[in-house]
Amino acid sequence: MTSEPSASRNRLVLVVYTAAIFVSALLLFSVQPLFTKMVLPRLGGSPAVWSVAMVFFQSLLLGGYAYAHLLMKLNSRIVPIAVHLVLLVIALLTLPLSIRSGWGEPPNSGYAIWLLGLFAVSIGLPFFALAANNPLLQAWFVRTGHPNGPDPYFLYASSNIGSFLALLSYPVLLEPMFTLRTQNLIWTGGYGLLILLIAGCGVLLLRSPATAAVLNMRVDDANAPAPSWLLRARWIFLAAVPSGLLIAVTAHISTDVAAAPLLWVLPLSLYLLTWVLVFQSRPLPHKWMLLAQPLAIAGVVILLAVGGEQNLLLTLGGHQFCFFIIAMACHGELARTRPAARYLTGFYVALSFGGMVGGLFAGLIAPFTFSWIAEYPILLALAALCRPSGAERLPRWAAWYWPLLAVLAVALIAPSYSTGDIFNWFDDHRVWVIGGVGVLSALLALALNANRWKIFATAVVALVVLRAYPSDDGRVETVRSFFGVHKIVVTPNGQYHVLMHGTTIHGAEKFKNDDGTPVTGRPEAISYYHKDGGIGRAITAIRERKGAPLKVAVIGLGSGTLTCASQPGEDWRFFEIDQSMVDTARDPKYFTYIQNCEPNLKPVIGDARLTFAKEPDGVYDLIIVDAYSSDAIPIHLATEEAMAIYKEKLAPQGAVVMHVSNRHLELASVVVGIADANDMKSWVYSEDSGRDNEYIFSTSVVVSAREEADVGKLASSNVWTETDADEKQRVWTDDYSNVLGAVYRRLRDGEQ
Repeated sequence: MTSEPSASRNRLVLVVYTAAIFVSALLLFSVQPLFTKMVLPRLGGSPAVWSVAMVFFQSLLLGGYAYAHLLMKLNSRIVPIAVHLVLLVIALLTLPLSIRSGWGEPPNSGYAIWLLGLFAVSIGLPFFALAANNPLLQAWFVRTGHPNGPDPYFLYASSNIGSFLALLSYPVLLEPMFTLRTQNLIWTGGYGLLILLIAGCGVLLLRSPATAAVLNMRVDDANAPAPSWLLRARWIFLAAVPSGLLIAVTAHISTDVAAAPLLWVLPLSLYLLTWVLVFQSRPLPHKWMLLAQPLAIAGVVILLAVGGEQNLLLTLGGHQFCFFIIAMACHGELARTRPAARYLTGFYVALSFGGMVGGLFAGLIAPFTFSWIAEYPILLALAALCRPSGAERLPRWAAWYWPLLAVLAVALIAPSYSTGDIFNWFDDHRVWVIGGVGVLSALLALALNANRWKIFATAVVALVVLRAYPSDDGRVETVRSFFGVHKIVVTPNGQYHVLMHGTTIHGAEKFKNDDGTPVTGRPEAISYYHKDGGIGRAITAIRERKGAPLKVAVIGLGSGTLTCASQPGEDWRFFEIDQSMVDTARDPKYFTYIQNCEPNLKPVIGDARLTFAKEPDGVYDLIIVDAYSSDAIPIHLATEEAMAIYKEKLAPQGAVVMHVSNRHLELASVVVGIADANDMKSWVYSEDSGRDNEYIFSTSVVVSAREEADVGKLASSNVWTETDADEKQRVWTDDYSNVLGAVYRRLRDGEQ
């Protein structure tokens, strides 16, 4: 051993440590979509599964960072290396990844707690070991005596580059190319490679001079005092706000704008990119982000005021761009106030604790506390407090700010609690009013030396006004559950009640005739279920073919519209995963389909893939799978294995009807493929009703049956097309699906 490591040795140390941190991050963040995809079928493909998964990963990240912090407090260099390698090897013995026995079927409530338990027993140990690698390897790197050791935070950028690439490569490369089993085996092989790299890091550390870190330490760092508890609290706050915003933005674009597939990957990728940029050797000027942050807050306020339907891509891009700026400002503050390398592990513990707090608030507490995505505006306002305190002297006129803001708040909010011309004016000009207040908060940031409390207060006023004057046209009520936020919109004249998930309509009912008189009698099935639409035509054809009352299974309840498609003497059984959806459909103040057509309805609660499999074989004349009218699709209901279950439950001449209307994915070819894999023929219906103003919509429907005669007159109808499976398109199975391909086909076909 030499007291001064050679240049070649320094290069080797840098390469091995960078590679180990990069591979560790790659594994850490590729396991998240990989294992979450394995779990999704248990809970209907709900986007909330990802939110809870994020809470679990952030919590275990804190555990890993705390473990690394404690290990590095030991005086020995050998013990931390040995302990961590033993932990990694034990974790390797639990691979490949799998859902542990006894956790195959979820309960009917308490999904979030059940999910946390499933994650803990299934992947807790390997993830915990991975979580510790980043701070632990950086601390080892400091002790190798490498010239860059005094400021090892650039390795954090390497870590986040690995995380960033893992997230982007999963939907683009891994998911379309490999089955889940193959992905799992590749991941397990990567874990084994990581152990070898970390062992190499340990060897390089042990072969370094014992005093290398001390000799290489800067004078200022050696004498640097320990961070104060106030500074540690600020680190936690700075980490918590963007972490919570990450989940809140994802929930918003999945619920209030569009639950498009894979959208959760994009905000998380941007979140990781901010860490890369702020901790690189030459970061972007932090002052630019601080100047842009109030504009980003104002931008979100305006986007929330406008709503998501006007320009979907612009809105989605706008929310994520503004989130990126806000996260850059918060994380830039963390990078600016980071401590000396000797306090590195404690700094990472504070960061991970803040991340966990933000995740717990947005992922677990908020969904049970609010009936809408209230955590988004709350965290948006708190983001203003992440700015550094301005010590500059404010202009004299700024003293009038607080009384002026109070007057503005009363003037804007009071009309929402009254009626009359003033209220109507505000309601008609809501976007301009709310947008103006949002822009005011941004301008104040520049005019008043970026005073964070004034930005915060102005943003709060804008957001409260936003809630007082919602973007939806008509009266809106919201119902929130683990499976999302559903809105019941009553159109301005009270003529229609509409059930929505984001901008996707799940069902509608006509309450008043065009002349304003109440609708009486049995409600007419409208939206996607009108008698002249694809589903209505399929029901009629199967009923005429049988010539007797039908026995029908319906997967997905929605507003209960299909209860009124039944006829006397028929047996219709509904399967629904979300109890809040059942409660909403039953409530006559929202919808009256169930009350008028099936008052004794007793739906089967739970994921239909699990509950429907328990039904007796060979009994259903018709199975209607109506789980795809929203954009966050339950993939496990459209696989070869799922269609095999449907086929088993069909009566000898039965048929399966799958509603595949979707704005973002082309699913008809997927259904044709899985039917063909089960030796079934398929007919596709896709027609524009031209009656959207009556809430009667165009639908895309696929009917599959064993023989042509089973679908009756549909086989000879000129609006139904018998369709063969595309040999070039891989069949979806429980082990393989290609959502990106479905998105591409929708874009290619130019359909909206």
